[in-house]
This record gives sequence, structure tokens and C-alpha cells, in this order.
Amino acid sequence: MPDTARPRTVPTVLHDRYRLGEVIGRGGASTVLRARDELLGRDVAVKVFRARATEPGDLARQEAEARMLAAMSHPGLVTLLDAGIDLSTPESPQVYLVLELVEGADLRTALRAGPMAAIDVAYLGFDLAGAIGYVHEHGVIHRDVKPANILVSGIGSRRPRGKLADFGIAMLRAGTVRPEEQTTGTAAYLSPEQVDGTPLDPASDVYSLGLVLLEALTGYPAFTGSVVEAALARLERDPEIPSSVPGDIAAMLRAMTTRRREARPSPAEVEQAFRAMVIDRLDTPDARPMVSEAERVAALRRYDLLDSPPDGGFDRITALAVRTTGLPVAAVGLADADRLWFKSRIGVDCAQIGLPIAGAPQGGMPPRAIVLQDDGRLPPIAHEAGLRTIAAAPLLTVEGVHLGLLVVADRRPRTVSDEQLATLTDLAALVVHEMELRLAVRRAVSLDRTP
Repeated sequence: MPDTARPRTVPTVLHDRYRLGEVIGRGGASTVLRARDELLGRDVAVKVFRARATEPGDLARQEAEARMLAAMSHPGLVTLLDAGIDLSTPESPQVYLVLELVEGADLRTALRAGPMAAIDVAYLGFDLAGAIGYVHEHGVIHRDVKPANILVSGIGSRRPRGKLADFGIAMLRAGTVRPEEQTTGTAAYLSPEQVDGTPLDPASDVYSLGLVLLEALTGYPAFTGSVVEAALARLERDPEIPSSVPGDIAAMLRAMTTRRREARPSPAEVEQAFRAMVIDRLDTPDARPMVSEAERVAALRRYDLLDSPPDGGFDRITALAVRTTGLPVAAVGLADADRLWFKSRIGVDCAQIGLPIAGAPQGGMPPRAIVLQDDGRLPPIAHEAGLRTIAAAPLLTVEGVHLGLLVVADRRPRTVSDEQLATLTDLAALVVHEMELRLAVRRAVSLDRTP
């Protein structure tokens, strides 16, 4: 049976606010408990360090993790909500962290049920690579990326999620690390640099993430045996990628887990590669069902951009689309339930209002960039504007929800190259990024105004 007993050194209620419940996780230096925030009436997770601080250095190390987490906010990280010091034993204070409660399990527990589907692994790769890249930008190397430190939810659903947790042994890249600390981590997921004691850099976390994702696909660690055998094996060979692993994922994992760390992709490159795998799969026969039209419209309307005036941010993107593709017409259109709202347009006389469209928009929006010629496939709105060539890239969220289209067009037949379509796809991603930024700002302002 799992050990769910609360540590004896921890009070039932912390800070007259957090009522502790059952243990939901244990690590070498801390215990995580489910708790109830009685002030705000919500469930949270409370991480309590097992050892109370008996020396100033002990307390400083515990406080360092709290400050590190407080400085970071990313969808792929477990969010720090609060922190405090338990002084019930004054001579040995104890730091505790209050974290968001992620409903689900850690990846180690989830894999007991067997390997994950390739699409789920691609989603996790996207989430976790983004989180690792974010913490690297903040000068932090995690050093212990492993299944037990990854929280997962929604496995097998339309959009599984992965969050990186436990920065207990993370180091500041600018700081110094003693040689004996260089190999800190779990043997099965150590990078070659951690084993041989060479200086660490972000490529070390990329390697460990590659081993984790490979295990998620196969159901077993790439390096097995004793601690020493597992650690030393990666100095002699790269992990084996089974032929059953899909080719695009296999190529990425092979790059992530090469012993030549200078050849490993950056976290940003890993994130982009897995995003492409997820988006490209949306129009394959075995893809999971798309969101319903009602869900899609609800996702669009949360950005609060419909029936609003045009904006210079979108105009700059459409201007860039015209310059880079050479087509004189460009527009950003958001597809509401029955209307197409143009948020920017260049080279076409189109009012900035919602134009009626027939049928459910989602069924008529492509899952990737396409080119349409005047061969019977152009929509009525294109004919009304006198357009004969259209190249369109979907505005897709990371969940694959269609928000609308970034379009470039011409009034004469034109050839559009694959490179131009790739550029249009990148610009469409910038449109969605702009929308996400505005949503984040609006939410931040709303929270700031909350009494």
C-alpha cells in the first residue's frame, strides 16, 4: 500500500490557512500533500521539505527554491501560489511551498499502465520542451528531468498536458557547482556530461527529456542495469530507438539523445518540431476528433477580438505577409459561428465588419497552409473580391483549435512556392501569438484590479 501518512513534524494546518490532507508524492528531500486553502476555498498542493533547517545554510537552500519558482510562470511549469516558513519549532524552521494542484499523476505512475500513444508523447514533448527552454532563459538548469518530476493529465484525451515539477536540485547556470554535485540526478536519465563530470549547459536537460519521451513511447528506460551500469552505458553508446517509433519522433529523439551535445537541438527547436508533429497530424485519418463547433467558437470568443476596431499589430503582420510572398492582397480573418471578421486587410476593399458565411466554418478551414486557384474551389467571398489565387494558413492554437485564417491573394493566377507557404505558416503563428499576448495582458489587468 502507498505510504500516505503525513510527516509527523508538520502541523495539521499551516499558517492558519492550509489544511493538509493525504500525501500525493514523495521525493528524496520533500513530501507533497494535498491541502485545502481555507481562505480561498480551493484545493492546492503543499510541498514540505522533510528536513527542518538546523543551520542557516539549510534554510537558505529551501528559500532559494521558493524564490526560483516565484520568478517563473509558464504553462509547462507547476505554478507557485504561495510560500511560508513553519515556526512551530522555532529552533528549526521549515519552508513550505504552496503549488497549483495538478489533477492526474506523475509520468512514472502513468507509465505503469503501459506505453503512451505517439500523439500524446508529441504533446508532452511540446509542453516540456517549452518549459525547459523557459527555465533556461531564466538562467536555470533543472538537472533532474525524469518521469517522477513530470505531472501529466488528460492522457488519451484530445489534449494531454505535461508540467515540469521539482526544482530541488536545479542550479543557476551562472553559479558554481562542486564536482561531487555534477552527477546529481537519477541514474537512468543522466546526461553524459553529468556522468563524466564535464560542465553542464541546457543541452543536458534536452538529453534527459529525450530519454523520458523515449521511455514514454516504449514503456521501459533506455538504459537499465545497476546505477553504475546505467550511468556509464550512455558514455559508450546512444540509446536505441525501436523501429516501432514513428519516423519524425524517432529522428527528434535521436537528435536529443546524441552523446555529442553540440549536435543536440535547442529546447526551442524541440518545441517547434513537436508542435509541427501535432498540427500536421490534424488532417490524417486516424487523428482524434476535432473540437466541436461550439467549443471552437467559445475558444475564439475568449480573445474578445470580434466586432472590435482594426489594430496596428495585425496590420504589421499582413504587411509582412505581402512583402515576403509577393502577393498584393492580405487579410487576417477570424471565423465566428456565422461571420468572418476581418481584423486586418491590405489591398482589398473589405469593411472591418463580420461578413456572413455559410455553413460551419471549421469544416471549411484547412489544417495546414494551402493554395487555391480559380478552378472552382475558391469561396464566394473571393469571387466577389475578384481574386483568382489564394494562399491561406490556419490560425491554430497549440491545442489545434482553428480560429481563422491568414490569407494572401492576387487578382491574377499566381504560383506560390513551398517556401512562401512555410513563411505564411510562421506569420499565422505570429497572429495567434499576438492574440495570446493580448489575452494574457487582459487577464493580468483583471487580476490586478481584483480587491
